[in-house]
This record gives sequence, structure tokens and C-alpha cells, in this order.
Amino acid sequence: NRILNKNKVLAPNLYEENYNKNYIEIEDFGNETIFKILSRKNINKFNYFKKIISVLNKIQSIKDRNIKNFKNKKYNIPIYKKEILIKEANLFCDWYVKKNLSKSSQYKFSKKFKKIIKKISSNIKLENKVFVHRDFHVSNLMLVDNRIGVIDSQDALIGNKAYDLASLIDDVRLKSPKSFKKKIYDFYIKKEKKINIQKFRNDFQILSVLRNLKIIGIFTRLALRDGKKKYLKLIPYARHLISERMTENKIFQDLKYLLNDNFKNFK
Repeated sequence: NRILNKNKVLAPNLYEENYNKNYIEIEDFGNETIFKILSRKNINKFNYFKKIISVLNKIQSIKDRNIKNFKNKKYNIPIYKKEILIKEANLFCDWYVKKNLSKSSQYKFSKKFKKIIKKISSNIKLENKVFVHRDFHVSNLMLVDNRIGVIDSQDALIGNKAYDLASLIDDVRLKSPKSFKKKIYDFYIKKEKKINIQKFRNDFQILSVLRNLKIIGIFTRLALRDGKKKYLKLIPYARHLISERMTENKIFQDLKYLLNDNFKNFK
């Protein structure tokens, strides 16, 4: 949050902390999420997304890689290594597959899945060199005095430029038509002057699929381990988003066959 505020991106300030006793007191941005606003009637959604893209541009321009934390110690933002991406996507096996496939099928599926995910991840083209919020979507964006504030940034890493855009456009919580997704994507691309469009599109597609596989795993875990059953309602749309992106790139061919062979609802 300090890094974001330092770079003119609105994030909550820390007021008080007693970290040894497990509490911090931070600025309250209220209840007006952009998700809530977009759910209302007669809202020009695209206007909000244009403002959000401006916030994302600012975030991706951040050059800071470390800062003094509230303990006056140096904090370095970690790199979003491929190993982390792969581990996250494998949450799909750890939770969703265990819940939905028989024991005899689980091992066979997981072995193939992990091999495919490794191969897909190795096809990512862009370097890890921008500030990645990692959960950049309209439920984590707030309207604060007519400005867009960013919350939930504790998992930020230095990673791929396409990640936060994929998180924003292929948001499992906010259903939107393919044409609208393309409109936001094109608007972002037009604003980017130094970008390899082919490499960026490739990474956008890969990161969207990997992220939504991770989300299905996490949401299944929240339901089974933590009793938060409401998250199960979001899984069908996550599956839909994965299926849509898999049609756009040949790299997903093996993954598509594997998911279609084992789960009816990925078809």
C-alpha cells in the first residue's frame, strides 16, 4: 500500500499496528465497490473500465521494488516465478479433482494435468518486470471521493504485464459478453505504446486459463475446508471462461482434451 500511494495509486493508509498481537488498523474505503456500481441499472460500464485501465497503467508504471515496512525493515516484492504459477494452477488438482473424480482416476488425471501445465507455462513469452496486484478485479476496486481506490494488495508480486488485465477482464464474479471483454482489451492495447501484441495476447490467454484453474481450486477449498459454500456458485462461470480462452490458442489443445474427457461441464 505504501508503494501504491507513493506512486499516486489510492490505497488504504496504515493508522495503527500491533502486529505482535495480530492486529493492524487501516483506512476504511467504505462499501462502494466498483462491482456494486456496475451491478446497477443504466450504468455506463465501459466508462468505469476506462478509469480502471488508467489505474492499471499507473500500477504497471511503478518502478519501486522495495520499501521500508512498518517495522522499519526493508521489504522486497518477490518475483512471480513460473514455479508459483504452476503451483497455483495445481490447486485445481488438489481440491476440485479430488472432489469430482474417483480415486482411481485422480492420479492418472493429475499426472497428465501437471505435465500439460508445465508445458503451457513454459510458453509464456514476456518477462516478469511489472508490479502485479494479483487480484485486480472490480470487487477489489472502490469508489472513494470520485477516485478509484485499490484494496487487497498484500499478495503483490513482480510479474507479467498481462496478468492483472486477465484478472480484470476474465473476472469470475462479473459476467460480461465476449464483445465487451474484447472492447476493454482493445482499449488497453491502444494505450500501450511499447508492446509486442502477439506475445502479450499469448500470455493473456495462458494467464487467464491458469488463473481460473487456480480459482476453481481455491473456491472448492473454501467450500470444503472452510464451509463457505457460496463460492461453489462461481465455479460454472470459471469453467466457461477457461473453455472460451482454450479455443483461442493451440497451446491448450492437450488441456482441452484432458478436461473434456474427464468433466462434462468443460465442453
